[in-house]
Amino acid sequence: MLRLRRVAPTAALWADRATYDDRLIFHTEQWLRFVAETQRAEPVLATITDGPRTVGHFTGLVTKRYGLRILGSPMAGWTTSYLGFNLDPAVPRRAALEALMPFAFGELGCAHLEIRDRGLAETDLEGLGLRWAAAPTAVIDLGPPEDTLFAAMAGACRRNIRKAAKSGVVIEEAQPDDEAFADDFYHQLRDVFAKQNLVPTYSIERVRALIRNLAPAGHILLLRARDADGRCIATAVLPWYHRTMYFWGGASWREDQHLRPNEALIWHALRWAKERGVTEFDFVGGNSYKAKYGTTEVAVPWARRSRSPLVAGLRDAAKEGFALKQRAVARLTRVSP
Repeated sequence: MLRLRRVAPTAALWADRATYDDRLIFHTEQWLRFVAETQRAEPVLATITDGPRTVGHFTGLVTKRYGLRILGSPMAGWTTSYLGFNLDPAVPRRAALEALMPFAFGELGCAHLEIRDRGLAETDLEGLGLRWAAAPTAVIDLGPPEDTLFAAMAGACRRNIRKAAKSGVVIEEAQPDDEAFADDFYHQLRDVFAKQNLVPTYSIERVRALIRNLAPAGHILLLRARDADGRCIATAVLPWYHRTMYFWGGASWREDQHLRPNEALIWHALRWAKERGVTEFDFVGGNSYKAKYGTTEVAVPWARRSRSPLVAGLRDAAKEGFALKQRAVARLTRVSP
């Protein structure tokens, strides 16, 4: 029987966690510092044992809502795609999930649990008292040659990449200490959200915190697209680690989208990652516009369980309240001087 035991974050622990092939950037010390800082959450690291043998690790963070302890692995709104487990290939993920329940609600004393693990399938969740929603992501296998990757894109996407080059769009790799990058990205992001009468779901401080925590380890690529006059017209934030690069965020000025800088940014990122041995590009979500890049959809369910129906209701109400607040802020922004 598997058992979870909370452990302190020692150098030896981080070294052991880095030996698991299913490790992701979201399991790293740097990423957890970023989430803890921006969410005022407490990291929770646990070893998974089968008798005397360690067979994996669990990663999450505890936060409080309405005075209740909540274990997120991750929670929605944390701009963190997946957490969950790192496991020996012989250990079923369902077994690890079963062992997580008494740990979360017993040892940690939490009232609510949410988990999105890249390796979990919907069949792993059945019969465990969990609710879940389909949350697919779109990925690109970077294994094929560069010309094969380009040919797999939709014809219109390939034409747009060529158009960007002919229009004088140049992709620039920003340095992590470039303090203007976060400002460029966030101002463009506000323009993107304004198109839908919304405002960004996070502040510029989260962008700065992400760069500050990941840059020292070299785990982030920051890209700018400049037009023929040298003006920044689009940006992209791309964390990467082990075998995967992630599209954390991208933005562009609406008035310059006819120059197709977004497609040029993605094409540059794909080639950059491939040259460094990265084998997968994860768009972090399954929006239909991403299919033009030749993506494959991967199912990654987002599961949750509450200690009581009341807690589950509070969680749903909080989600609805956030959406209403976002729209209200957008309205105020539009009428403010």
